[in-house]
Amino acid sequence: MHRLSVNHRHLLFLGAAVLVNGQGMCAAFAQGAPATTRQQARPSRVTASAHEPNGTPHRTEGQAGVQAHQAAPEKINVVRRVTPNGVTGTTPGGGLMPRQSDPFSKSGVTRDYIASQSPTTNALNLVRNTPGVIVATADPTGATDRMSVSIRGMNQNELGYELEGMNPSDVLYYNPTSSGWADTENLASITVTPGSPDIMAPTYSAVGGLISAKLRDPARRMGGYLDLTYGGNDLKREFARFDTGEIGHSGVRSYVSFSDTTATNWRGPGGLNRWHLDFKAAKDWGEGNHISAFMSYNDVAEDLYTYPTMEQWNTMKWDYNYSRTYTGKNTNYYKFHQYEWRHARAGVNMKFNLGHNLTLTATPYIFDVDGVLNGGSTLTQTGEHLGTESAGTLQFPAGTPASTVAESVDHFTESTFGLNTGLDWKAGHNDLQVGYWYSYVNYTEDPSYTIPDAAGNVTNKWGADPVLTQNGQRLLQWNAHVIQQTNALTIADTYSFLHDRLKVSAGFKEVMLTRTATNQIPGAQYQTGFSDAEPLPRAAISFQINPRDQVYFNATTAFREAAAVTPSIDMFNTTTGKMTSQHTLGAIKPEFSIAEELGYRHYGKYFNLSLALFNYNFTNRQITSNSLVGGTTITSSISAGGQTTRGISGEISLPRWHHFAPYLSGQFLHATIDSNLPVSGTYLPTKGKTAVLSPKFSGSIGLSYDDGAVFGNFSFNYIGSEYSTFMNDQKIPSYETANLGLGYRFRDIAFLKRPQIQLNLINMGNEKYLSGAWGLTSNAKATTAMNGTTQIAGASPTYITGGRFSGMVSVSTGF
Repeated sequence: MHRLSVNHRHLLFLGAAVLVNGQGMCAAFAQGAPATTRQQARPSRVTASAHEPNGTPHRTEGQAGVQAHQAAPEKINVVRRVTPNGVTGTTPGGGLMPRQSDPFSKSGVTRDYIASQSPTTNALNLVRNTPGVIVATADPTGATDRMSVSIRGMNQNELGYELEGMNPSDVLYYNPTSSGWADTENLASITVTPGSPDIMAPTYSAVGGLISAKLRDPARRMGGYLDLTYGGNDLKREFARFDTGEIGHSGVRSYVSFSDTTATNWRGPGGLNRWHLDFKAAKDWGEGNHISAFMSYNDVAEDLYTYPTMEQWNTMKWDYNYSRTYTGKNTNYYKFHQYEWRHARAGVNMKFNLGHNLTLTATPYIFDVDGVLNGGSTLTQTGEHLGTESAGTLQFPAGTPASTVAESVDHFTESTFGLNTGLDWKAGHNDLQVGYWYSYVNYTEDPSYTIPDAAGNVTNKWGADPVLTQNGQRLLQWNAHVIQQTNALTIADTYSFLHDRLKVSAGFKEVMLTRTATNQIPGAQYQTGFSDAEPLPRAAISFQINPRDQVYFNATTAFREAAAVTPSIDMFNTTTGKMTSQHTLGAIKPEFSIAEELGYRHYGKYFNLSLALFNYNFTNRQITSNSLVGGTTITSSISAGGQTTRGISGEISLPRWHHFAPYLSGQFLHATIDSNLPVSGTYLPTKGKTAVLSPKFSGSIGLSYDDGAVFGNFSFNYIGSEYSTFMNDQKIPSYETANLGLGYRFRDIAFLKRPQIQLNLINMGNEKYLSGAWGLTSNAKATTAMNGTTQIAGASPTYITGGRFSGMVSVSTGF
């Protein structure tokens, strides 16, 4: 509840505040916030109280300081009710268009939208309606990372990610691993910054933009929240959170939450299980001093879905799956194709007021992951190789035939330590920032094999019972150890003119990165490495035309090193002993982009509008692709040369009308390849072709309703066709999906606060569609190279299959 009390003498003061800030009583009514008005005598203060999600008030008071008129004093209370799951009903577009003021394109979602979505989904799924964002999902629950996201045609390996001030992503592969960030109930907001991320963010790979998530703060009073979800495909999920409130009189408050999710796969055999824990503690003191600690642990295990070629999709649609039964010879048995990732993240956000308008921020953090990504293969007892050397007679279990099915166990670990610091000094109209970011990554990967029993079961899917060579060594596909260190220095300055209406800023970031790798496989180069230093200048200008309208322009630069372990090491075929992939570390130049953006924003009484024109010029464009080799997933970077990307994106929302809040977003994209693609010692004529995974048109429509008791949210997404080959000879067809959420909030029942029931329907039309590409290729059809003689054989891309219709019901309550 937010309560504002004024006497009649202060109405003029409040009206001015409303005009300046765009908030207050009129804004609350215009946006549909439930409100009440009553009269009392002789007030003396303006009092505001904002309730935490569990109903705990936080009060601030200020003396009105305005002379009285002759009229009798009058007290007006404006009440904004916050539900136990954090819904306020105040964000335009039903939570899809929070107000922005930075001099670059920015959009996002708040609790008003997040709370109406399926509790099982992850952070990246939640931004699928924002302009230019395309989310390719393989699972309607959204509980796993079997998905992909792109912004303005740049895939998830070209984006940066930030969670509570830390970098939560896989730093070597640039995968967001967002299923492990936090449970949906704890997410306060998610912000998407296409093209020009915060220069102080702890990332260097954000060529395509930044996705940043923040968690709710701990409540100031003791309480909790319970959410139970059940749905199709045997979905079961339990979530519980406990807020300690202020502990004694220390000012420290915290919460801890736990969730457990299980479901069967929506197509094919198998299922998933996700076990998750979140913790956050916070303390504020003095003038602007703050410290908060965050920790999450996530264990997700899933039997994988297949990635069909276009021919397999056209022939079998959803029926192309791994086998449910084991015959003793089939490598496509579903129990071989599974993964389990165990993530642990922790960070501490610190902000200190040093006086004299100087502020220090520091965020130390750690990120650890231990995982396996397994597949099926075939081994012959004699004739296999460890690198270039013969493995001799492999040590198979007794009774195993000379040629047998084996599970490929791709085990990896990654440990990251980071420290992001900054100093902010405000002097008059000037704001100067300097920062330093350090990151240390320790990565290992050693894919091995293990032999299943007669029923297709392995003793340990983590590689603890590996196949050994004749001399007792593990039969490995490679044995990589990578160390990467990043040092980044930042300086940025903003000067304000015309009473802060005109702001001009410039910044510079120098990123120094060193990567070394070793590979203990016979025949491979033992050690490789490189060092890079990239200067990244930027500039921006914004002008606040009036309180409702703003224009801005920015020019930024960004870069990204080649993704995955593949460029760092040599790889060999265990059957032939021949090299299948040679290291290119240091030979591949980093991807670099120069981007410009011109934008306009309007926040008014009748509508809210945000538009952005953008232009990108890439050199050494790198496209990340996947393939299965011997049952092991291989991620590689395809060097695509130069690229030009231009377009316009925008979003519009209307104020709440009779509790309805409409929203519309869209993007037009024109992305072309500027270079011919090098293949097999020659070139393919790709210059002038449309860039892969860059649909010309995409957009979404949203409509929400909330009268305090009945609530709902509808969204419709359209994604235009997108090419999956650089020769533009195969593409993903366009598709549309629609999702619906409906619910009802009850009044308090005894100690239960606003219990509610919620229904979420995913892919309501049950459309059969391909949501994205998993493995890209240069050409799907045989093509003559530019030399006129070499014939480049076609290779089929592979695709992510979009999830079918699914429904789930959630029952939740505060307490």
